[in-house]
Amino acid sequence: MSKLTPRTISTAADHAHPDARHGRGAINNATNRYEAERRQREDDGWGNLEEAEPLRTVLHEDTSRSIIAWNKSPDVPFDRSINPYRGCEHGCVYCFARPTHAYLGFSPGLDFETQIVVKRNAAQLLRKELAARSYKPAVLSMGTNTDPYQPVERELKITRSILEVLLETRHPLGIVTKNFLITRDIDILSEMARLNLVKVHVSVTTLDRKLARAMEPRASTPPKRLEAIRLLNEAGIPCGVMPAPMIPQLNDMELERILEAAYDAGAREAGFVLLRLPLELKEIWREWLQEHYPDRAARVMKMVREARGGADYVPQFGNRMRGEGPYADLIAQRFKLACSRLGFNKRRLPTRSDLFVLPGKSDRDERQGSLF
Repeated sequence: MSKLTPRTISTAADHAHPDARHGRGAINNATNRYEAERRQREDDGWGNLEEAEPLRTVLHEDTSRSIIAWNKSPDVPFDRSINPYRGCEHGCVYCFARPTHAYLGFSPGLDFETQIVVKRNAAQLLRKELAARSYKPAVLSMGTNTDPYQPVERELKITRSILEVLLETRHPLGIVTKNFLITRDIDILSEMARLNLVKVHVSVTTLDRKLARAMEPRASTPPKRLEAIRLLNEAGIPCGVMPAPMIPQLNDMELERILEAAYDAGAREAGFVLLRLPLELKEIWREWLQEHYPDRAARVMKMVREARGGADYVPQFGNRMRGEGPYADLIAQRFKLACSRLGFNKRRLPTRSDLFVLPGKSDRDERQGSLF
């Protein structure tokens, strides 16, 4: 576990108070799976629950000695990734990464979106790891766990510092985000795109602003995400769309409309993922669903379980991303037909790994070094 140093102190005494969690996604600070005790907020009977200040975002310093995370999952097209931030202020209530906050001693609930762990020295660590004799370049992914362009990035610019290293070393990159802030880095990304080093996907979960505000309270609005797709593609940066996660009875009816809107904005690659509810996320999602959509909560969960073999979630490789059964098959077929009709995924642009140079070395230095 990384050593964490708080930068500020939260002023909220009760993370489950309705006033305190205004603008946040989760309903409460669910106990993580490593804690023996469980806490629940109770009314004292006087009918005047204490007032609470809005939750503030707290930054913690991560002193990890490495930055590249490795995986062997057959479900994803990459074996390495970088997470400049752990936890995500976007507050997406469905985020499958929420349970990872338990490893840090935090709750996957409100802590996940308010207690953010930052890696200020990410660029320095990356330089060191890319310079290792044993390192072999391949696509590095950002945004597959927590968003590299969440609000705090505007101030800290950690993601931008990583991009600078990757451009310098000519290293291939894939990015997934749901924040318009990515357009700030068009200058770097366009240079990388010119060398076929980068691909971007913007996650567009819904076109309904009301649903987006409730489900993804601090992420960019749907129109701004579509605008980001347009601006990136106009700058020569290949940017596709991820209508994900697809959720029965909430946003699955929008699948084709999302794809159409993204295609009009210039996207030519697309993918989707079915809602995933690992570990503590099951109850976090159920509570949110019951509060915001009580009229359809039971139906949503019934269809989720139908796509997961009768369970809330099945973590098996090959199953966890798309599910199984009639509902999962129908979503997959609709996605395939819509992509075919619109012209998505006709040609997937590859990124290059053969241009890689060691940190601090120019292309000319590399060519000269190869002579000896």
